[in-house]
Amino acid sequence: MRALLTKIERASALDRAGDRLQRAVQATLRPQRVRDLLHGVFLGHPLHPALVQVPIGSWISAAVLDLLPGQRRAATTLVGLGTVSALPAAVAGLNDWAALSRDQRRIGLVHAASNTIALTLYAGSLAARLNGRHGAGRALAYLGISAASAGAYLGGHLAYKQGAQVNQSVSELHRIGEGWHALADLAALPQRKLVTREMDDVSVILYRHGDEVTVMLERCPHQSGPLGEGEVTEIDGHACVVCPWHGSAFRLNGGEVMHGPSGNDQQVLPTRVVDGVLEARLP
Repeated sequence: MRALLTKIERASALDRAGDRLQRAVQATLRPQRVRDLLHGVFLGHPLHPALVQVPIGSWISAAVLDLLPGQRRAATTLVGLGTVSALPAAVAGLNDWAALSRDQRRIGLVHAASNTIALTLYAGSLAARLNGRHGAGRALAYLGISAASAGAYLGGHLAYKQGAQVNQSVSELHRIGEGWHALADLAALPQRKLVTREMDDVSVILYRHGDEVTVMLERCPHQSGPLGEGEVTEIDGHACVVCPWHGSAFRLNGGEVMHGPSGNDQQVLPTRVVDGVLEARLP
């Protein structure tokens, strides 16, 4: 299985279809507010993993009920609920997928294909059940849950092995030692400009506004882009840093994500000033 997944990651033959689909998704989901909604920006957490709980839970529950007598109506209802709820989950997943790197998109493309097969089988199962063909409906449903399980395995590989839509910067906290770390003389920090410093070899950005200074991890949560090379812009009245790689934007006074593709907030560190020296520590 590991060898197969490695082959998929390296399968450049998938890029032709993947690139076309990526362009189609980006063209269809063009408004920024729509993409942000589907990325889960309003939650500070990717939306797709939350949405998939409904179809997967419904389909697994239906599979259990199909084994019990007298549960045809309940199983049919759950198959229908899972089939309908899979559509918004798929749209959110495609939105996230379109902002991934090429090797991640290859796995994601096969993940989407598996789930499309599952959705098709469940749609057929629902139609069969509504027409009184419950035996065929059960058979199609069990084939569907098998395809969905394969898709879930690929989704787990995408998240846990390849790090798709996982916060790429938070692991940096584990490399910072306990206690306060001196970063800069407060008087030497320019107003409203990004400055990059290091805490135990971990890169952080400093942003001064008046006497308030934000210290934030520099690696973008989305794909580890260098926020220290980003631009500072105002969004909804808040000063934000925009990642130069994919355009994710984070509030400089709190770290909240304002625009995707990141669905995660950025980590801000506690600060203090001692004898004119700015210090920061772990949260």
